[in-house]
Amino acid sequence: MKSNEKFIWGVATAAHQIEGAWLEGGKGLNIWDAYSHTPGKITNGDTSAIACDHYHRYEEDIDLIADLGAGGYRFSISWARIIPDGKGVVNQEGIDFYNRLIDGLIAKGVTPFVTLYHWNLPLALQMEDDGWLSYSTAEAFAKFAEVCFEAFGDRVEHWMTFNENWCTAVLGYGTGLFAPGRISKTEPYVAGHKHL
Repeated sequence: MKSNEKFIWGVATAAHQIEGAWLEGGKGLNIWDAYSHTPGKITNGDTSAIACDHYHRYEEDIDLIADLGAGGYRFSISWARIIPDGKGVVNQEGIDFYNRLIDGLIAKGVTPFVTLYHWNLPLALQMEDDGWLSYSTAEAFAKFAEVCFEAFGDRVEHWMTFNENWCTAVLGYGTGLFAPGRISKTEPYVAGHKHL
């Protein structure tokens, strides 16, 4: 059974963890691209440059989701695939990819649930604006959200803004275990305030 009136069985992913194609389709770099390519940060020097190759295999993945009987698919949109530098020109190839994914899900009877931010900040926003320590990043996020609502909102009814804010603030800006890899006693509070 896929779902009932109160509950939908589904599956979930994160763009950076599955898409691969890190230098394809007009995508810009994000903080995890930089972090995972930094020697010593990730076990065995692994990166997500290819990952599960979802960018090229999304049709097969949709079939797998449908074959499981899942009624919903929660995925995140790579901000750097939509707006490569985080705040400039919109990348139509990125829009087209997510349109194909959303249309394919709907065609198979799978409801799309979209997360706008799952830890993969465009690298330019971290390098130029200090990432989530700056209000300008929150303003850029608002623009990114508007672009996504305009492009996909006619078919996507279920939206999440941020996935696991604590991980972004504490692991990214406090302990350095997550991208952008900063270690500070105060920055998690600043990032959390800007991020929430």
